[in-house]
Amino acid sequence: MLKKIQLFFESHFSMTETSTADISHQLNLAAAALLVEMTLQDDQVDTAETQAVKAALNSVLGLSVDEANELYELAEEEKHKATDYHQFTKLIAEHYSQPQKIQLIESLWRIAYADNVLDSYEEHMVRRICDLIYVPHKEFIQAKHRVQEENS
Repeated sequence: MLKKIQLFFESHFSMTETSTADISHQLNLAAAALLVEMTLQDDQVDTAETQAVKAALNSVLGLSVDEANELYELAEEEKHKATDYHQFTKLIAEHYSQPQKIQLIESLWRIAYADNVLDSYEEHMVRRICDLIYVPHKEFIQAKHRVQEENS
């Protein structure tokens, strides 16, 4: 787990909170961490990837501009350290509907393709996230193709 990102999550929410609004916010932050981490997979953060992440953080996940910027900066600082996705994916697997999971996978693909180069580490991350949040391989491939069509 990226230590600074873990501290960010601990300061913004507690896993013991149970209201619908709190869970929704926790889910958004968990998904945001995965989106930010996608830019770090190939060790070459492209401006287009950064813009794709910030757009997803603001519009798709509904994070505030400050939260999105802070989370992105923390991940950027820690990009060469190991990451444990379990905390994030467990929450998403338990609470996201299948369409929400697929939307997250499509967002990950958009970030992976933002620089017009799909790195094997990026594809591996999307595949791993799919497995952890229980998205079938068929949906993994279909989401990839939909995003590829958007970019062509």
